[in-house]
Amino acid sequence: MPDESPFASFDAALRRALAISTDYIAGLPDRPVSYPVTPDDMARALDEPLPETGCAADAAICDWFSRAEPGIVASPGPRFFGLVNGGATPAALAGDWLASALDQNAVMWLSSPAASHTEQAVLRWLKELFRLPASWAGGMTSGATMANLVGLAAGRQWVGGRLGFDPADTGLGGHPPIHVLSSTEIHASARKALAMLGLGRNSVQTVPAPGGAVDTAALAAALAAIDAPVIVVGNAGEVNTGAFDDLGQIAALCRHHAPGVWLHVDGAFGLFAAISPRSRHLVQGIAAADSVASDAHKWLNVPYDSGFAFVRDGEILRQAMSATAAYIAPQDGRWDPHSHVPEFSRRFRALAAWCALKSLGRTGYREIVERCLDNANAFADWVAAEPRLELLGSSRFNIVCFRLAADAPQADLDARNRQAVTDMQADGRAFTTGTQWDGNAAIRAAFDNWATGPEDVAILIQAVKDILLAD
Repeated sequence: MPDESPFASFDAALRRALAISTDYIAGLPDRPVSYPVTPDDMARALDEPLPETGCAADAAICDWFSRAEPGIVASPGPRFFGLVNGGATPAALAGDWLASALDQNAVMWLSSPAASHTEQAVLRWLKELFRLPASWAGGMTSGATMANLVGLAAGRQWVGGRLGFDPADTGLGGHPPIHVLSSTEIHASARKALAMLGLGRNSVQTVPAPGGAVDTAALAAALAAIDAPVIVVGNAGEVNTGAFDDLGQIAALCRHHAPGVWLHVDGAFGLFAAISPRSRHLVQGIAAADSVASDAHKWLNVPYDSGFAFVRDGEILRQAMSATAAYIAPQDGRWDPHSHVPEFSRRFRALAAWCALKSLGRTGYREIVERCLDNANAFADWVAAEPRLELLGSSRFNIVCFRLAADAPQADLDARNRQAVTDMQADGRAFTTGTQWDGNAAIRAAFDNWATGPEDVAILIQAVKDILLAD
């Protein structure tokens, strides 16, 4: 009797994964968003010695889920308002599953012509969606951190060329410093990218950003004081309040700096303002940037991990990212993704994005953005009308930043706001996260999930009443 095929166990394993997944997704509207689980709880569930002998694939899947389930945060669901996480549309999730089954290495044309051309199609569609120039180069990344790294690496390459050296080839040692300007609200992911590029996370010269948006007069003064080419990082969507820098004015300042400026825009979620006529003015001037970074696993609502970067000068990008070897020599007319992004081996993440964009189109994504804006405005209006709460920041986009407003010593008030975040997460009805704003503890609720509706906003409001405003 012939031996059983090594692929025979796939059927039972995938059926088990499908059953668990469909039950989980069906339960998202009613499931607690999070449970009051501790590190010790998770350690007891999962910290065990490596098994000496294995088990059936479907049994392994079932065993992991039963152990880890209390630690699963329902972030794809409609009542997760923490951080700035989207969910996953049906087409995006299905595309992601198919990408796993196909297991393509999206490194170059040779390893997967389908992956290479799908990624090019997605990048073309995204430029159309965001009204960015069709001529720009780009690539898909694991998220906004790596997308920021791509744009800033291209900026480092450009500045180095202006200063007479090749940073990607010879490094930074012994060469003039590369200046970086941004606001005090530059995102941690951009600082991390600068650290990885050897420019230093704390080398950024920052200028004030009252209300979250950069003071352009202060930026102009800082820029005028530097007699050298500069990288300027603009922010389209400050992470605490959703405020936008005036990108048009920043671009004008950059054009008038004689030694030259590379303008990079961190648009992790703010780039999606371009989709709706209601919010498009917030990113006016972004087409004058030299590079733009964004997340796909936020408002595009595709599974983690996915992001993308666009760069005006494709040759500069290739100089920054290229690596050569005999076995990966480029071939005429064949687009190799690895020449545009940091990774060699990389997941076929473009498939989930292609399926999402194909299924919803421009109109579908405009409706998602506008629905999220409506949800955020409804919650912000309630906060503003509630005398026991204080609405922070003047932005009206997709993030609502607020805190308890009470006559109490500041330390006590901060402690009450921080405890309220912990209590809400343990409660499980709605998930928010804490932050610091103007030196004080505050609470954030972000709205960018395609499935969130008015009923979910009502649950969030009730949770805030019950936990934050309880006598």
